Amino acid sequence: MRIIRIILLSVLMSGMPFFHTLSAQERYQVGVCDWMVLKRQKLGEFQLAKDLGCDGVEMDMGGLGQREMFDNKMRNPMDAALFKHVADSLDIRIGAIAMSGFYAQDLTKRDNYLALVEDCFDTMDRMGEVKVAFLPLGGCGNSWATDMPKRKEIVSRLHAIGEAAKKRGKVVGIDTPLDAKGNLKLLKEIKSEGIAIFYKWQTIIENGWDIAKDMKKLGAKNICAIHASNTDSLWLSKDPAINLQLFKKTLDEMNWSGWLFVERSRDVKMVHNVRMNYGNNVRSLKEVFNSYPTPVVKLDSEGRDEKYVETIIGRARKATDELGITWTPMGENVQNIIANRYFKLNDIYAERDSLKKVDKKLAEAQCDSKLYRSHFAFDSDLSKYLKPQDIEKVKDVMTYNVVKVTYDAQCDMIPSLKAEEKAQILAWLKEARELAIDAESSKKKHEVFGKYKGRINNYLSKRGYDLTKEREAWYERIKARGGEI
Repeated sequence: MRIIRIILLSVLMSGMPFFHTLSAQERYQVGVCDWMVLKRQKLGEFQLAKDLGCDGVEMDMGGLGQREMFDNKMRNPMDAALFKHVADSLDIRIGAIAMSGFYAQDLTKRDNYLALVEDCFDTMDRMGEVKVAFLPLGGCGNSWATDMPKRKEIVSRLHAIGEAAKKRGKVVGIDTPLDAKGNLKLLKEIKSEGIAIFYKWQTIIENGWDIAKDMKKLGAKNICAIHASNTDSLWLSKDPAINLQLFKKTLDEMNWSGWLFVERSRDVKMVHNVRMNYGNNVRSLKEVFNSYPTPVVKLDSEGRDEKYVETIIGRARKATDELGITWTPMGENVQNIIANRYFKLNDIYAERDSLKKVDKKLAEAQCDSKLYRSHFAFDSDLSKYLKPQDIEKVKDVMTYNVVKVTYDAQCDMIPSLKAEEKAQILAWLKEARELAIDAESSKKKHEVFGKYKGRINNYLSKRGYDLTKEREAWYERIKARGGEI
């Protein structure tokens, strides 16, 4: 008891509220909206959230459309139990349950609106005592703010929803087209502690309002969660309308805590690349608001030239870009494994060149030995994070995709190749790739493939193919279809 008194006394003497002693991880949680990452009520949403580095997800209730009730799998206790088990096993929390169907459906035209909301509350209970529900008013349009009869109906229904939420120990966060002043007035009209604002940065930006000032005016107690993203255009890290440091400073000063969910902010040039878009946005939020996971694999960059390290990381990132995992914790580990392989190769060849001055034969033998011993460790390290087919993609990127380019060219040049001949060509090209991965330069990598291409040509000649004629006919076909040789 004496220890507790001492802790409390020290907090009071510091002049800071006890809330400020919360760590960033306890104070802010970062998640994604499952319907936006194409995993609406799909079991895979939890593993995806884990891969993206999230603390949790905002789970949707399922489609609504012209249905009477949400298309909600969690109404089945067995499904709900399975989803809850998988989420718990991955340490992924469900920060909120969304009724996104009301983005398109008008709340005032649903006579069973309370039944829909109660279905949401039941789901919240099944998924682990979730406290916050999301209710967008998009389906009501924007005119209701000044259309008094409709506004009155919305207020009446939200009051009923709020009181139902309060009885269940929950809060329904509404998404409105209003600024802080308008939301405060609306909340005053609703008169229910069960209703709060599910704050949305996108709305504020689109209206040209100041997010920091608006959040502060609205007040911490009126914000139950935040959709921390803009419309699809740029990632959060590249969006001039987003100032994460300022937003965090504002929320810190407001003593706010809660969930930040990424809804959009996808790069329009790769809008369907879920892992790249949401991985980048989650990372940006966690680096500012929360602690981003430290990679398990350490980058072996100590004592190396900074520009050289930057070049190697860029080279390694080409592989994680190809896999779509660059901005995820897994991607950072894979990136470091690849970069470390490049560093290792550089060290081996540098040591060889140094030893050559003394004993050239010993230098080459020692180099070959170290390359051989370290070669299989690379596959082993990658296999901790990647499936075999993805490891092959990494190797293809590291060898300029020569396997595919050469194999496709051979098949196009000789359409009559038999299945076993195609298999042999591919096997040799992959064998060449294993050697090329360890080559010291781009030139040496291509030299390795050159030797194997010669082996393939000899093989095909022995099989009766006239490669000169096959090549000439191939060139004609390329020209005929408008291609260039």
